[in-house]
Amino acid sequence: MKPLIRLDHIDKVYQMGDNTLKVLDDVSLVIEEGDFVAIMGPSGSGKSTLLNLIGCLDIATSGQYAFGDQDISTLNEDQLAYFRRHELGFIFQQFNLLSFFTASENVALPLLYSEGKIDKEKSLPYLEGVGLLDRSHHLPREMSGGQQQRVAIARALVNNPRLILADEPTGNLDSQSEEQVISILKKLNDQGMTIVMVTHEDEIGEKCKRIVRMRDGRILSDKRNRPIHQKDFQPGLALEKKHAGLTLNEHFRQGLKQLLSNKIRTFLSVLGVLIGVASVVTMLAIGKGAQKAIESQLSSLGANILVLRTGAMRSSGSALEAGATALLYPEDAAAIKARFPQIVASAPNVDGRGQASFKNKNWNTQIMGVIPEYKDLRSYQPQEGRFFTEEENRKRARVAVIGATLHRELFGGKPAIGETIKINKNNFLVIGILPEKGATGWRDQDDIIMVPLQTGMKRLLGKTTVDSIDLQVDENTDMSGVEDEVLDFINTRHKIPESQKEEAFRIHNMADIQKAISSSSQTMTMLLTVIAAVSLLVGGIGIMNIMLVSVTERTKEIGLRKAIGATRKDILYQFLVESVVVGIVGGIAGILTGGFLAILLNTLTGWATAISPMSIVISFVFSLIIGLIFGVYPARSASKLHPIEALRSD
Repeated sequence: MKPLIRLDHIDKVYQMGDNTLKVLDDVSLVIEEGDFVAIMGPSGSGKSTLLNLIGCLDIATSGQYAFGDQDISTLNEDQLAYFRRHELGFIFQQFNLLSFFTASENVALPLLYSEGKIDKEKSLPYLEGVGLLDRSHHLPREMSGGQQQRVAIARALVNNPRLILADEPTGNLDSQSEEQVISILKKLNDQGMTIVMVTHEDEIGEKCKRIVRMRDGRILSDKRNRPIHQKDFQPGLALEKKHAGLTLNEHFRQGLKQLLSNKIRTFLSVLGVLIGVASVVTMLAIGKGAQKAIESQLSSLGANILVLRTGAMRSSGSALEAGATALLYPEDAAAIKARFPQIVASAPNVDGRGQASFKNKNWNTQIMGVIPEYKDLRSYQPQEGRFFTEEENRKRARVAVIGATLHRELFGGKPAIGETIKINKNNFLVIGILPEKGATGWRDQDDIIMVPLQTGMKRLLGKTTVDSIDLQVDENTDMSGVEDEVLDFINTRHKIPESQKEEAFRIHNMADIQKAISSSSQTMTMLLTVIAAVSLLVGGIGIMNIMLVSVTERTKEIGLRKAIGATRKDILYQFLVESVVVGIVGGIAGILTGGFLAILLNTLTGWATAISPMSIVISFVFSLIIGLIFGVYPARSASKLHPIEALRSD
């Protein structure tokens, strides 16, 4: 009859610094199918090391190990994992049950790697076989030591292995629990199961069919107590029973379960990502809101506007050079419009400061004298009432349209149309309320009074010239080209000497100003985003640190999973998925928190905020990438652990 296990001249040597420790010395052993073998000996005799070699948890330094027709020494790491998951079942002295799994989940854990999922229903017959069906929903902490060991036995059987390896299975049990465990093992052996057990108790060894005694890494004796109950043997099946692997859904389900088992640690990991993502969302919302507010204010200034002003003139001694008169007149506006067909509107204006009063309220404000076309050129169509007419301008009528700030300060928001106010002690009839435009970086656009140009020049400000001329250029025209042509025209019209032309008049291109302000706003948004991204990066480092701690804390769990058939890739994906789940949960929570903070800031401070879908997508993807990147190193560290070293860790 072919043997189930054949060990030929096995040596196991550990190198400890400069010292060499030989734990197994030329061990040869044959175990037939259906046998029940007790390996006995004092501490340090090599019995546990021999069991670990048989279970492929450790690798011999030299010698040959055959399981049926399969030469184990030729298998790579993944093939050894396949072999363990299908052919071997392990019973440990410390039980090695996962604390956050119920009894049925612990029993079904090997199915995760053999069938791709934890099927608790398949675990129930095995729990019933060890007398614990009624404890299937209990956690390990809710069971006695004997019950936990019986759960471990059921777990070892769930994949129908050829061989059960038990390392001191009764070492931590009372006499009653010890008898129950040995009784179960004997019953399994009577049914044809091959069992190899390490024990140091003679009374336990005598209950086995065969006793192998060891000392100093050698086999001293090999005694048979009872004959073997044989069954047919079909070798070489372990490497054929491969499954497609865990699905992504199962990886995530297991990752969530693991994370929920340690809520404080998970919360701290999620918190780091949450703060980072919330910062990114909030900062982007503030930046986007500020940008929209600026764009709104800039659009209120009008589109394609050129502003013609007088410049600074050089002087000869105390007087200006002869013939150099850098002044603008209302007639210049009409002349420019007539000269250039690409200029669709031309509006001269004057401005100054003045005192406005109504009854017992006074307010110092800006006064502008403009023509009726100014309302269209600068988007000042009144929201209440009307604008003045060209007839009223020509007659220097005492009519005014007022801004929202002045309306609020003089009238307290009450109706103002038809009321008479004093402007520099002159009575003016309020005929309209200007649209609210808000404050820019240099002034409040709503703190203003507009009167007809001639009224402002002659009755209020005492001016014979205008301060500037606003020119609206056709949108299909090159603005810079028009600038140069208008400057040449106005210099020629005013007979400015060649030496003074560069200083006599200036044109401000509002489009360039708008572009510069928008660019500054975008730069500020990017700066805020970078600052927020740093906090997200810190959150990622927090994930890595906590996952590394998790690897250390869960070293025994990793060893157990590898013992029951998990490959390096399975462990890698498990920890990587956990890290990604932290990133996803933190990202979602951060997006919600960031959105709430943006709304709160808008409500409490009045800051303009705007949450764009793109910022949400960017934040979520960033958090996912953070979880992935910072989870790789801990996951690789976990996957590289050797199963026996992991199981021996404290």
